[in-house]
Amino acid sequence: MGIFDFLSGEFIDVIHWTDDTRDTMVWRFERHGHEIKYGAKLTVREGQAAVFVHEGQLADVFTPGLYMLETNNMPIMTTLQHWDHGFKSPFKSEIYFVSTNRFTDLKWGTKNPIMLRDPEFGPVRIRAFGTYTIKVVDPARFMTEIVGTDGEFTTDEISFQIRNILVQEFSRTLAASGIPVLDMAANTQEVGQLVAKAISGTMEQYGVSLPELYIENISLPPAVEKALDERTSRGIAGNLDEHMKWKAAEAMTQPGSAAGQAMGMGMGAGLGMQMMHQQGPWGAAPQPAAAAPAPPPPPVEHVWHIAEGGQTKGPYSKARLAEMAGNGGLTRETYVWTQGQDGWKKAEDVTELAQLFTIMPPPPPPGV
Repeated sequence: MGIFDFLSGEFIDVIHWTDDTRDTMVWRFERHGHEIKYGAKLTVREGQAAVFVHEGQLADVFTPGLYMLETNNMPIMTTLQHWDHGFKSPFKSEIYFVSTNRFTDLKWGTKNPIMLRDPEFGPVRIRAFGTYTIKVVDPARFMTEIVGTDGEFTTDEISFQIRNILVQEFSRTLAASGIPVLDMAANTQEVGQLVAKAISGTMEQYGVSLPELYIENISLPPAVEKALDERTSRGIAGNLDEHMKWKAAEAMTQPGSAAGQAMGMGMGAGLGMQMMHQQGPWGAAPQPAAAAPAPPPPPVEHVWHIAEGGQTKGPYSKARLAEMAGNGGLTRETYVWTQGQDGWKKAEDVTELAQLFTIMPPPPPPGV
């Protein structure tokens, strides 16, 4: 370094910092030998704070404004005032600029699943991830507890530690909240506020705060999600009998299916018989075919549920109930229910089932 460069550095009297990195939290103003010129102008912009460190000790914190470093309580000297030391000033001072803006869109997430006891599903494992925002609220504490002498401190150097604290408190808060798994999506804001409040004390020790904490997603293991999808599908299907009939009709209309081919053969045979009737005997002129009345729709067979020992069993067809009536599995006093029936009724009070007992002989007389 030439003598001209060194002297030109001594006459730089404007100390300031502009940042365009979006992730730098602390930046140290670099000078030759960490020597700050007496009477220099210190410019601290909005969203910044300047921490003045003299001879290894934190001396002062400057908020936004313009300052002249020439007061009597600032023991700063320039090497030009110390010719006897050969341009080596005995006073070493440093100025660190600390960004007090919010650092947004920082990621967090659970590395391993969190074990919870859900009131509906029992023990479950969940994962979660989201974003958070940090802000330096106490520059002096932040410098002494976290940064130290790092000349350029970024969010990457503290985000790992904050993520660990977040996940720990998230697990504890979620387990203590008692919120069912299916209701967590509707309560992510509340859970986020609880977690942010729980870690506020730890963050204050670092000189930072978490103004915002967002939970973007809470997910279950794939097997549990598949079971939930199947349960939802059953709910959408509605009546099981109607759903099965619809599926059978849909299978018949699929080209190339066995059911569809059988249906086509039946329709072809019926069409052939209809043409023979229209042709008449011995090649006579075809006779107009009388329109055959459409058959009535087949009756809907009911399926039945029975109540036994405080539990519901079934469904059973009427033929199955007849077998059960024969072997004693169904009695006149057994309570039964089918779709469309108003509540549970005894089997003997249901017209359709009462006949199952009329064909059964009465019990033998005692002693015979």
